[in-house]
Amino acid sequence: MSIFTSFTLPSISPYLHFLPPPSIVEAPITYSQQFNRLISPPSAHSNPRILKPNRRSQFSEALSVFDSDDEDDNEEVLDGSNSSSSLAIDDDDGIPWLNDDEHEFAEPANLNRGEQKSKLLAATKLRPADGKGKWEGKKGPKKKYYQLAEEFRLDTRWIPLLDYLSTFGLKDSHLVQMYRRHTNAFHINLYSARERLNYLLDVGVKENDIKKILLRQPQILGYTVDNNMKSHVAFLLDLGIPDSKIGQVISAAPSIFSYSLDNSLKPTVRYLIEEVGIKKSELGKVVTLSPQILVQRVDISWNDRYDFLSQELGAPKESVVKMVTKHPQLLHYSIEDGLLPRINFFRSIGMQDSEILKMLTSITQVLSLSLEGNLKPKYMYLVNELQNEVQSLTKYPMYLSLSLEQRIRPRHRFLVYLNKAPEGPFPLSSLVPTDESFCQQWARTSVDKYLAFRQSMMLKELAKKYEKQG
Repeated sequence: MSIFTSFTLPSISPYLHFLPPPSIVEAPITYSQQFNRLISPPSAHSNPRILKPNRRSQFSEALSVFDSDDEDDNEEVLDGSNSSSSLAIDDDDGIPWLNDDEHEFAEPANLNRGEQKSKLLAATKLRPADGKGKWEGKKGPKKKYYQLAEEFRLDTRWIPLLDYLSTFGLKDSHLVQMYRRHTNAFHINLYSARERLNYLLDVGVKENDIKKILLRQPQILGYTVDNNMKSHVAFLLDLGIPDSKIGQVISAAPSIFSYSLDNSLKPTVRYLIEEVGIKKSELGKVVTLSPQILVQRVDISWNDRYDFLSQELGAPKESVVKMVTKHPQLLHYSIEDGLLPRINFFRSIGMQDSEILKMLTSITQVLSLSLEGNLKPKYMYLVNELQNEVQSLTKYPMYLSLSLEQRIRPRHRFLVYLNKAPEGPFPLSSLVPTDESFCQQWARTSVDKYLAFRQSMMLKELAKKYEKQG
């Protein structure tokens, strides 16, 4: 049954359907006199309706509830070096204007330091390795997992699981981070953990991404395959996401497994269709481009950005819907630190609001590019080197999406080198085709000759850069 017909809602009020999920209440760990061992409670995530828990660290520091990773860029973009691509988005140094405060429904738990420390110690009682209350000196698990043992009183029954997790590149410090996020992270047997991670690998998650997923969402070790993971994967497939992209979506937003299908995910999809106006046929593409859209307060982010664009640029709803469909990351960008400064930049170089709107509707991705490191240098090259007016951006907005170092400058200088550059404004249309088409139509020479020229030019530029730094 399709997700679009498997649930009914009396209305589409975002404040009715997008309610904060309850925190998971974990059962206490008890001690069995009969078996002389600790008894861990069953995983709370065996219930697919349980939503995302809230945590604070041992030191009463709020732990992020967002799908973020310091090692990752906020958005993956392409450069113009691939000759098989006719249009590519330039590299950027991350997107610092993302609005993290709108990505989740939950808020961090408000526990003081004493309460949290007592909770952690109660959940991690020491079981000595030698049975006499002492560890194994400087050998064994205490040495291998020193940080975890020092901070959280390592239980030796965790060792098989910790050894298995280490095969995915998790170090002692990473395990500490996992345990800070989720105090029951290692209260699971090795067989169950292997079953769940193997399932993720089977649906397309890359082995290199398992580490990032566990650091972001250690609760995933407690999500059962039959009662949780399979149903959520089926939900993603029903949205129209191809099998080949499922692993990519999970890696980008692993917290999706902690959201109820009926209470959170399906209402979000319903809202995107009926209120935002995204077509059902486009949903798979939209979620693939930005999986976080399923786990953010989409009602707030949509309303705020639609109101801003309609008031600032006079954008009709259909234009904003096109922007979100092409670049759903728009819903994550801060208005004050991201959208407004870029719009004001385009105004400062002489573009009218109607021209800015037309450009953003055509290629919304330019909102992901930095001002100082990307947009301003391209504009200066446009007017100073290519001798074009700013109005040319209205006809060729994709110019701003192309790499200055990999595409724009090399092609311009190559035609100048061959004495084939037209007089007057340099034709921006020569920057759009693939390398093969550019060489055949404009340079009238081989691709190998152009690539050799580009490489030589880039090496010279790199040498000059290091000379200046020296």
